[in-house]
Amino acid sequence: MDLDSVRTFVVAADAGRFQDAAAELAVTQQAVSKRIAALERALGVRLFTRTPRGAELTIDGQAFLPHARELLRVSERAVASVRAGRRPLRVDVLSSRSAQSGLLRGFHQANPEIDLDVVTLFEIDAAVHAIRSGAIDASFRAVTMPGRPLPDDIASVRVVDEPLDLFTGSGHALANARSVTLDQLVGHRIWMPGLAAGTEWAAYYEDLVAEFGLTIEATGPNFGTDALLDTIADTPALATFMGGLTRLVWPTGYGLRRIPVTDPKPVYPHSLLWHRDNPHPALAALRAHLAAASPGYGAPGTWVPRWALSTRP
Repeated sequence: MDLDSVRTFVVAADAGRFQDAAAELAVTQQAVSKRIAALERALGVRLFTRTPRGAELTIDGQAFLPHARELLRVSERAVASVRAGRRPLRVDVLSSRSAQSGLLRGFHQANPEIDLDVVTLFEIDAAVHAIRSGAIDASFRAVTMPGRPLPDDIASVRVVDEPLDLFTGSGHALANARSVTLDQLVGHRIWMPGLAAGTEWAAYYEDLVAEFGLTIEATGPNFGTDALLDTIADTPALATFMGGLTRLVWPTGYGLRRIPVTDPKPVYPHSLLWHRDNPHPALAALRAHLAAASPGYGAPGTWVPRWALSTRP
């Protein structure tokens, strides 16, 4: 059903005269008559009766009028739902506890008038596909893994380097250290279940192991952060890495130690990815907020894989 004809019908019904409807719609009276006639043919009924005083609705016209008004309201809502700035900005983060989620919370606190939809996707390939298809507007990721460059239509900018902390239980040999160097971690078992092959974080830790000779074990199922910390607290032989900006809560009885790693300080590089042609105004606002509010990256004395150094503005 042609919405221009429906709109013309509603205006003519309210005006009571085709001539007045034409003036309101800024078209000719002949165009109004043609649109009404086309709508009557589509519906198979007469909508108006011509009288000396103008045009009066038939019984069928009266029955159709409230539905015609609702059609126009639905059409307006449909257009508004996808109009730039009217729908929520959809952003992907790795988890609700991550540094990425913290960055997004800071953006929301600074811009409460901007609606956000927060989603969590697992792999960077899924995130890139979702950006290119329009399913999401942006994603926080570490880029780019060796041999897997971003498509040309995807832009990225590095927004923050998150330092890694060592987590141990109270019985671990390093539990009382104020800080530990990467050299001091050689020979210690660092347990990180869930390092799925092919993911950006697996690539990161593979390079960390190769460069500093660490022992990272990814055995066993990943039951989540709470279960991991529970095991670390009870097992003196194991430690694990956690992002320094990751929000964590654990029972006081666990006796966990959160120890900075230094010389050099390994940092996880977070970048924001988006489609170059995405017009959502809140995306520009997010990028501006991150540029102004994030602590930045590339500080002296830090380490990241060489493949993570590039950005694609």
